[in-house]
Amino acid sequence: MTTLPYPEIPPCTWNRPIGLGWDKPYTVRYPSNIDDGPWHGMPLGGFGAGCIGRSSRGDFNLWHIDGGEHTFKNIPACQFSVFESDGASSQAYALSTELPEDGTLSAWQWYPRIAEPRAGKMPTPQETGTYHALYPRSWFVYENVFQAQLSCEQFSPVWANNYQETSYPVAVFNWKAHNPTDAPITISIMLTWQNMVGWFTNALKSPQVQIRDDGSPVYEYQPCLGESQGNYNQLIENTQQVGCVLGRVASDAPVQEGDGTWCIATVKHPQVEVFHHNRWNCAGTGNEVWQCFAVDGSLPNYVDVTPAAENTQIGAALAVRFTLQPGECLEVPFVLSWDFPVTEFAAGVNYFRRYTDFFGRSGENAEAIATLSLQQYQNWRSQIQNWQKPILDREDLPNWFKMALFNELYDLTSGGTLWSAASELDPFGQFAVLECLDYRWYESLDVRLYGSFALLMLFPELEKSVIRAFARAIPQGDDHQRIIGYYYTIGADTTTAVRKIPGATPHDLGAPNEHVWEKTNYTCYQDCNLWKDLGSDFVLQVYRDFLLTGADDVDFLADCWDAIVQTLDYLKSFDQDGDGIPENSGAPDQTFDDWRLQGVSAYCGGLWLAALESAIAICDILLTNRQNAKNAKDLERQRSIYGAWLAQSRLVYEDKLWNGQYYRLDSESGSDVVMADQLCGQFYARLLGLPDIVNCDRALSALKTVYDACFLKFFNGQFGAANGVRPDGVPENPHATHPLEVWTGINFGLAAFLVQMGMQDEALQLTQAVVGQIYDNGLQFRTPEAITTTGTFRASTYLRPMAIWAIYLVQEFSHS
Repeated sequence: MTTLPYPEIPPCTWNRPIGLGWDKPYTVRYPSNIDDGPWHGMPLGGFGAGCIGRSSRGDFNLWHIDGGEHTFKNIPACQFSVFESDGASSQAYALSTELPEDGTLSAWQWYPRIAEPRAGKMPTPQETGTYHALYPRSWFVYENVFQAQLSCEQFSPVWANNYQETSYPVAVFNWKAHNPTDAPITISIMLTWQNMVGWFTNALKSPQVQIRDDGSPVYEYQPCLGESQGNYNQLIENTQQVGCVLGRVASDAPVQEGDGTWCIATVKHPQVEVFHHNRWNCAGTGNEVWQCFAVDGSLPNYVDVTPAAENTQIGAALAVRFTLQPGECLEVPFVLSWDFPVTEFAAGVNYFRRYTDFFGRSGENAEAIATLSLQQYQNWRSQIQNWQKPILDREDLPNWFKMALFNELYDLTSGGTLWSAASELDPFGQFAVLECLDYRWYESLDVRLYGSFALLMLFPELEKSVIRAFARAIPQGDDHQRIIGYYYTIGADTTTAVRKIPGATPHDLGAPNEHVWEKTNYTCYQDCNLWKDLGSDFVLQVYRDFLLTGADDVDFLADCWDAIVQTLDYLKSFDQDGDGIPENSGAPDQTFDDWRLQGVSAYCGGLWLAALESAIAICDILLTNRQNAKNAKDLERQRSIYGAWLAQSRLVYEDKLWNGQYYRLDSESGSDVVMADQLCGQFYARLLGLPDIVNCDRALSALKTVYDACFLKFFNGQFGAANGVRPDGVPENPHATHPLEVWTGINFGLAAFLVQMGMQDEALQLTQAVVGQIYDNGLQFRTPEAITTTGTFRASTYLRPMAIWAIYLVQEFSHS
């Protein structure tokens, strides 16, 4: 037997007693938004491969197998179970504290939430274990029920700068068992899995788009849950492993979305016995597997490849039984893999997933993925540990920050993520993450201004692929008229607008029901052609991505240059009075899209100044590195134009907005609100080594005012910083929406600015308040855009909170 340290869990995980609920978890603010409740755990699966999730009560309940779509449902037959015997007595439990709601699997004994007192051993009731999570690894540690010490580590092969294994559709479950007693213990670990091939595709191939109560567009998603006719399970076995492939009778048609295979597998070992049952009724009592397993930890080794009839549900089971002598330990790996190679957007618009570059496109490769995983899982775990170790070893970073830093990366797996197969145009494939599950469109450019720092720092090639997609989209137009939700909700005379104007930077890269990357500007809550931040956001992200990925990919700048020129020209057309700065129109025309800004605004105006500085810097780089380029004269002319705009704009920005303490919300509304994100442009300018857009002393004064008014005076800093309140912390309008929300990602961006300006302690205090609200109140692994002081949230599984990586980046800069 193998001697193993027990257990190997970092001290900075998010953790919670197994099965412990929440007294008052946050609830959704708007009824039309998704609220699955607090039972979310760390997701498992590679980027763009589809993913699953298992909660802290042990149930598998998140099913993001269909790219961009959300299914949240406990599938009870998908579960681990443990049998234990000391020779005198035995016990067996399915390892979830959540019993099936439909009454199925009634023969099974389910894991207790609380262990009852035992005479002489445990005088009072005790917790039955702890769930830990530090993405991409999580653990269940089982206590006070079994005599053996048992833990299960779960992970997928995700680590920084890895563009192969990070795409794999696989979850590893590495069990560790230790016998601390003075007598032998027999243990059996069983994995059961329901055959769900064909379930995860939209039964509605052309769903109609509706406008919700909050004005945002939505379409219906109907997965084919329970449609298992033709599914079958097949035993696989060789000298190294035993497993079951769960498939469906193939047709002659090409592979479609939902077609493919699952596989569960484990290794052979001289001191273990492996049992199987490859066709049992998941909709029944579960007695076919439990009858044997609960008696002695075995299965009947039953083989039946008969396809399921209509209204029949079938599952497969593997069990590994072994005996531990006193003091002995054993490691037992299981893997779950899946191969659903096609993602379909609109009917007939199909993309192959990135992992198919390494395993083929047949949909028959779940077994091959499982085989490789059993061979490589220890190496994969070492790769993850080596990636995380320099951060986890940092003594200057508190454990709660390390926890949130890694766990906020969950969105790269479960944020409806797409990662397409490689092509000549995109050698790493195309990549995209949803804005959120409620606003189901990809890579919203205003949101990723902060939210893309994680992708930039950890997977820079994927980050640049996203920006190249925007560069390709900017020249494109789409004159289709559609309803604008905001116009509709306020009863405007005209409720429609053109979808995409050439030269305008699109808000997003499209939605799963159309054609992502090609059909952009999906959102129609606002007319995003009129937004005053998107063009600046694009230019800033281009220069940032160049500078912070080595400052040597001049081709990337060249690829984006024409789009930069077009979108800055387009944005400048909104400078109605010729003062150099595009004016906000009085409608919500920027990322705070329910907040009216009028005239020159601190937020959009500052981004404009920083974007002009970035464009000038890009000109200089292209002129230096491509002196003989045909467009050299054009570059020189554009540089001169941007320089003139910048000089004019800088004076206007100060003159119209500085009030002696902070920068006004805008120049025409007369509001005295202190906007938390008023100097995002200054943050970006300094981050990119550009000249300050405002005087440093004024920036510091404004930042201190924001910290005092929006954070400390807003409910005593309990929730984080509100988007905008008066200097005394009081709302300008107590019925306002966006100004009085605490936006998690904006707070993390603000904290990065605080670090940048030397206010490290204040940055950590602000960040800790927001992290506490998320991880103490049932919002873990579904971090929302916004929380309120009344315990509600809006827009779960949001992209922007990955801005926490901006805090880490700026800290690294300050150290170096």
